[in-house]
Amino acid sequence: MSFMRLALLSLLPVCLTAQLVPVGQPVPRGPNPPVVFMNGYQIACSGTDFASNFGAAAQLLQSFNIATLYFDNCTVPGKPSLEALGLAFGQFLGALKYTDGTPVAQVDVIAHSMGGLILRSYLAGKQDISPASFNPPATVPIRKAIFLGTPHFGTKVANLFGNDRQTEEMSLGSQFLFDLNTWNQGSDDLRGITAVAIAANGGTGLESGTPGFDDGLVTLTSSSLAFVRPGITRVVPYCHSTNSLLTTSGACSASTPALNVLGNDPNSPVVQIVGSFLAGTDGWQKAGESGDTNALLASRAGLNVQLRDKTDTAISLIGGSVATPGLTANLGVNTGSGVDYSESLTANTSLSVQLTPMSGTVQSTTLKLPAGTVSPTIVKPGPVISPKGVIPAAGPAPFPYDVGPGAYVSIYGTNLASATQAAAIPYPLQIADVQVLVNGVAAPMVFVSAGQINFVYPASAAGLTQLTVKNSDGQHTVNVRVAPAVPSIFWLDANGTAAALNALTSTVVGAATPLHAGDFLSLYLTGLGATTMTNGLDYAQIPPTITVGGRNLTVLYAGRTPGFAGLDQINCQLPVGITTGTAVPVVVTSNGRVSPTAYIAIQ
Repeated sequence: MSFMRLALLSLLPVCLTAQLVPVGQPVPRGPNPPVVFMNGYQIACSGTDFASNFGAAAQLLQSFNIATLYFDNCTVPGKPSLEALGLAFGQFLGALKYTDGTPVAQVDVIAHSMGGLILRSYLAGKQDISPASFNPPATVPIRKAIFLGTPHFGTKVANLFGNDRQTEEMSLGSQFLFDLNTWNQGSDDLRGITAVAIAANGGTGLESGTPGFDDGLVTLTSSSLAFVRPGITRVVPYCHSTNSLLTTSGACSASTPALNVLGNDPNSPVVQIVGSFLAGTDGWQKAGESGDTNALLASRAGLNVQLRDKTDTAISLIGGSVATPGLTANLGVNTGSGVDYSESLTANTSLSVQLTPMSGTVQSTTLKLPAGTVSPTIVKPGPVISPKGVIPAAGPAPFPYDVGPGAYVSIYGTNLASATQAAAIPYPLQIADVQVLVNGVAAPMVFVSAGQINFVYPASAAGLTQLTVKNSDGQHTVNVRVAPAVPSIFWLDANGTAAALNALTSTVVGAATPLHAGDFLSLYLTGLGATTMTNGLDYAQIPPTITVGGRNLTVLYAGRTPGFAGLDQINCQLPVGITTGTAVPVVVTSNGRVSPTAYIAIQ
């Protein structure tokens, strides 16, 4: 029995009731979410049936009562933009219904090549207008996503397959890709869905210049998901697809299997990864090769760089170069976007980059790029907010990358302020020459320095906001997504010791001053969301839960700490029989978001 069959067996081996469901037809209800397949770019929209793109995947899933759905991008006529296809995919998901008439609330997605960009455009709510605009859906019915050879940062041979809007958007350094890869705090978090990338390296090197660094069409740095998080990219020795151009051009050997054609071969690492990942087992982490340890991917980095002026306006580039000791190489430039790019540079080393604008002087900067992905980078004078640099001021950064309304938030970056200063309550709307604007409105500020700003996020409604750091040297604006609640517990040290008091004695809880059963705990955090004033206290509108030592406790109060903007607290009493120890785990959950774990001492 194949590994995929073994993995899917854990889902439920029942009678054959699932199938490849025709578009517009109701979906058979089963114990597992249906799987939506998304195909890649089609040179000519003929012969784009499911089997020609994904082989026998539908029959395999059917044998385990998993319905298979197919979003064929060719059903949207006229080769529209990827933004338009993302919108169409959202409509496709919204129309899905089970045979009993109820909506399909959750699906898994397997996307090949360009299909993965359509999925990402949908998740970001990217609009087909300029300048870039995003309207992400409030909720997404996607549980898991598998990306097969998706050119997250483009492919240099896109225009060899066609000359249309889709190939334009998939070209290296395109404005579409730069915008998509920076839509949320200078990056993309895939809305926090559970995802894995299967990147292939079975190409001969014709595409990248290095055998084993591409699949004949897409490089490893482009197809990796390391820009989201480590450990979710697997590398397999496959070719990008069955397209004959890949073999006739010499980009792939005719004997190299295609990444997207799923069969029932128990030795196929692609089948193993797909089966294990859908089933929720850890076998996918053993199939193929980890992207974090692949010799080429672990030592190389890509770069997309955009030059801007102090007002945050893009400056067109006509070229550039990058130098390491003993080697200088030209950067490519996308003339449509003015973005300079490279798919393969030395990672984790100092790179001297020169950018040549259409007019004006050459600009120089020094960069150190992380391995395993492409880094979209903005070079400009004045303040620059780091990618993923707007996070709750408590605990480690959450995933996905968003903040709660009214939360105490930190901004990380460079040149944010010319000096280090702090403010007292009531917090001012400006410190020295520094302001933080959310949707154009100044926010209360707590602390500023060159590399960090602390402030209180306004009580914005959930959704996408624009955050601007502004000082006398310029400004920088990023999108920041606001969620109804993002609970984050304050830590007292790097070990995760929770900021907590004995509520009756006001003693800080620690190893020398532990709590006991019957004591009242005040836990300090941020991100509980909007509040309502009742009897002089700001109660959280979304009631949180608190778990101490794996035990749910009764919340006596949850809301703002009186007199402290942005600071929340939860009061509860420790019951008899509570877990004891010097580091008992504490977790807060609100609106489905779970805080990073902190620890308290209980004796």
